[in-house]
Amino acid sequence: MASPAHADFRVCNGTQNLVGVAIGYRAQDGWNTEGWWQVPASTCATLIEGELQSRYYYLYAEDSARGGRWTGNVNMCVAENEFKIVGVNDCFARGYQRMGFKEYDTGRQGSWMVQLSDTPGTQEGQN
Repeated sequence: MASPAHADFRVCNGTQNLVGVAIGYRAQDGWNTEGWWQVPASTCATLIEGELQSRYYYLYAEDSARGGRWTGNVNMCVAENEFKIVGVNDCFARGYQRMGFKEYDTGRQGSWMVQLSDTPGTQEGQN
Protein backbone atom coordinates (compact mmCIF):
# COMPACT_ATOMS: atom_id res chain seq x y z
CA MET A 1 0.00 0.00 0.00
CA ALA A 2 1.22 3.48 -0.79
CA SER A 3 1.52 5.81 2.16
CA PRO A 4 -0.19 9.20 1.87
CA ALA A 5 2.05 12.11 0.95
CA HIS A 6 3.07 14.32 3.83
CA ALA A 7 1.88 17.89 3.58
CA ASP A 8 3.87 20.22 5.80
CA PHE A 9 6.50 22.98 5.97
CA ARG A 10 9.96 21.56 6.63
CA VAL A 11 13.43 23.02 7.11
CA CYS A 12 16.52 20.95 6.40
CA ASN A 13 19.86 21.93 7.89
CA GLY A 14 22.64 21.24 5.39
CA THR A 15 25.32 22.72 7.65
CA GLN A 16 27.61 21.04 10.19
CA ASN A 17 26.21 23.09 13.09
CA LEU A 18 23.02 23.34 15.12
CA VAL A 19 20.64 25.94 13.64
CA GLY A 20 17.81 27.74 15.43
CA VAL A 21 14.79 28.47 13.20
CA ALA A 22 11.76 30.74 13.51
CA ILE A 23 8.78 30.94 11.13
CA GLY A 24 6.25 33.66 10.40
CA TYR A 25 2.86 33.37 8.71
CA ARG A 26 -0.56 34.96 8.47
CA ALA A 27 -3.34 33.26 10.44
CA GLN A 28 -6.93 34.13 11.32
CA ASP A 29 -5.77 36.14 14.34
CA GLY A 30 -3.23 38.10 12.26
CA TRP A 31 0.51 37.75 11.76
CA ASN A 32 2.19 35.09 13.89
CA THR A 33 5.80 34.21 14.53
CA GLU A 34 6.93 31.03 16.26
CA GLY A 35 10.27 29.63 17.32
CA TRP A 36 12.73 28.26 18.13
CA TRP A 37 13.16 24.93 16.44
CA GLN A 38 16.61 23.51 17.11
CA VAL A 39 17.63 21.69 13.93
CA PRO A 40 20.81 19.60 14.32
CA ALA A 41 23.37 19.33 11.50
CA SER A 42 22.26 17.29 8.48
CA THR A 43 18.69 16.80 9.73
CA CYS A 44 15.25 18.21 8.94
CA ALA A 45 12.48 19.56 11.16
CA THR A 46 8.77 20.00 10.48
CA LEU A 47 7.69 23.51 11.45
CA ILE A 48 4.06 23.26 10.34
CA GLU A 49 2.31 19.91 10.15
CA GLY A 50 -0.48 19.29 7.70
CA GLU A 51 -1.68 21.03 4.57
CA LEU A 52 -0.30 24.58 4.33
CA GLN A 53 -3.00 27.22 4.77
CA SER A 54 -1.12 30.27 3.50
CA ARG A 55 0.71 31.06 0.29
CA TYR A 56 3.52 33.03 1.95
CA TYR A 57 5.72 31.89 4.82
CA TYR A 58 8.65 33.73 6.38
CA LEU A 59 11.80 32.19 7.80
CA TYR A 60 14.65 33.37 10.00
CA ALA A 61 17.50 31.11 11.14
CA GLU A 62 20.74 31.40 13.13
CA ASP A 63 23.79 29.15 13.21
CA SER A 64 24.31 28.69 16.94
CA ALA A 65 28.02 27.85 16.62
CA ARG A 66 29.26 30.35 14.03
CA GLY A 67 26.61 33.04 14.37
CA GLY A 68 25.67 32.97 10.68
CA ARG A 69 22.14 34.04 9.83
CA TRP A 70 19.61 33.36 7.12
CA THR A 71 17.59 36.53 6.88
CA GLY A 72 15.37 38.57 4.60
CA ASN A 73 13.80 42.02 4.51
CA VAL A 74 10.44 41.31 6.17
CA ASN A 75 10.63 42.47 9.80
CA MET A 76 8.92 40.29 12.38
CA CYS A 77 9.17 39.79 16.14
CA VAL A 78 11.17 37.06 17.90
CA ALA A 79 11.90 36.30 21.54
CA GLU A 80 15.02 34.96 23.17
CA ASN A 81 13.43 31.68 24.25
CA GLU A 82 10.62 29.54 22.84
CA PHE A 83 7.81 31.81 21.61
CA LYS A 84 4.57 32.29 19.72
CA ILE A 85 3.92 35.97 19.06
CA VAL A 86 0.81 37.47 17.49
CA GLY A 87 1.50 40.69 15.58
CA VAL A 88 4.61 42.08 13.93
CA ASN A 89 4.42 45.71 15.06
CA ASP A 90 6.11 47.38 18.04
CA CYS A 91 8.42 44.42 18.68
CA PHE A 92 10.75 46.39 20.98
CA ALA A 93 7.91 48.07 22.91
CA ARG A 94 6.42 44.64 23.59
CA GLY A 95 9.73 43.26 24.87
CA TYR A 96 10.73 41.34 21.75
CA GLN A 97 13.54 41.60 19.20
CA ARG A 98 12.95 42.43 15.56
CA MET A 99 14.58 40.29 12.88
CA GLY A 100 14.43 40.24 9.10
CA PHE A 101 12.64 37.15 7.79
CA LYS A 102 12.96 35.79 4.25
CA GLU A 103 9.73 35.40 2.28
CA TYR A 104 8.87 32.09 0.62
CA ASP A 105 6.10 32.03 -1.96
CA THR A 106 4.77 28.47 -1.87
CA GLY A 107 2.43 29.12 -4.78
CA ARG A 108 -0.31 27.50 -2.69
CA GLN A 109 1.50 24.15 -2.67
CA GLY A 110 0.33 21.81 0.08
CA SER A 111 3.88 21.32 1.35
CA TRP A 112 7.23 23.11 1.17
CA MET A 113 10.83 22.44 2.12
CA VAL A 114 13.65 24.92 2.71
CA GLN A 115 17.28 23.78 2.59
CA LEU A 116 19.73 25.80 4.71
CA SER A 117 23.31 25.61 3.46
CA ASP A 118 26.69 26.80 4.73
CA THR A 119 26.42 29.91 2.58
CA PRO A 120 23.56 31.90 4.13
CA GLY A 121 21.39 33.64 1.61
CA THR A 122 21.61 30.91 -1.03
CA GLN A 123 18.92 28.60 0.36
CA GLU A 124 15.97 27.83 -1.85
CA GLY A 125 12.61 26.33 -1.16
CA GLN A 126 11.01 23.54 -3.08
CA ASN A 127 8.08 21.25 -2.56
